[in-house]
Amino acid sequence: MRFRHDNGGERATQTICPLVLHEVCYEAGEQRLIDHISCTLEAQAYTMVLGPNGAGKSLLLRLCHGLISPSSGSILWNGLAVREARRYQAMVFQRPVLLRRTVAANISYVLSIHGRPCRQRQTLVSQALKQAGLLDLAGRPARLLSGGEQQRLALARAWALKPQVLLLDEPTASLDPAATQMVEVFLEQISKTGTKIIMTTHDLGQARRLADEVLFLHRGRLVEHGPAAEFFSAPQSKEATAFLAGHLLWS
Repeated sequence: MRFRHDNGGERATQTICPLVLHEVCYEAGEQRLIDHISCTLEAQAYTMVLGPNGAGKSLLLRLCHGLISPSSGSILWNGLAVREARRYQAMVFQRPVLLRRTVAANISYVLSIHGRPCRQRQTLVSQALKQAGLLDLAGRPARLLSGGEQQRLALARAWALKPQVLLLDEPTASLDPAATQMVEVFLEQISKTGTKIIMTTHDLGQARRLADEVLFLHRGRLVEHGPAAEFFSAPQSKEATAFLAGHLLWS
């Protein structure tokens, strides 16, 4: 098993990839929403989860992050149970929840509750805000930011913890093209630092721009999993072919 040091240099952290799902199911009442999903996700790839509404994309992320538990099957992060691996991950939702504090304080507070020493916090806050293009807004109340700025703050807050894996659920769904571009630039910077990104999106253009590999879900099943270039040029299933053609798929 491999190990690496976090950016603080004070403790060794176990590399939690690959992520291995085996026959994972999730049921609500009598309805099966995730249906026997098995796959392995390596650390290097930027993973995009695609599929129509109701396909199970958000549920899959929540299962991987441990916000909900599978009804059956197993999810392991390099042999670790989800609960053990969760401290090496961060998750950002479509509608970020920001604290009633300044932009900088939103990040500093999260660092403090995760035990980052006071002497490191200012440096980490400045680094995260600079990467997100928000350094000039450090003293502004977070809830007065625009939608795009709020999403970049949520990403900066997550990235300041230096997670090995960042899970993103439709982070640009409600943003205009200019704000979306700024978020994408930030995400590419995060990916280049070595953080693995697993992200859902409805935006096929975005998936083409960012993804190294694609998981395509339909009706809770994993229909395709492979390199993004192959998925977009030669999908192997009728469902993926229809989805890429813009046809409606009823979940």
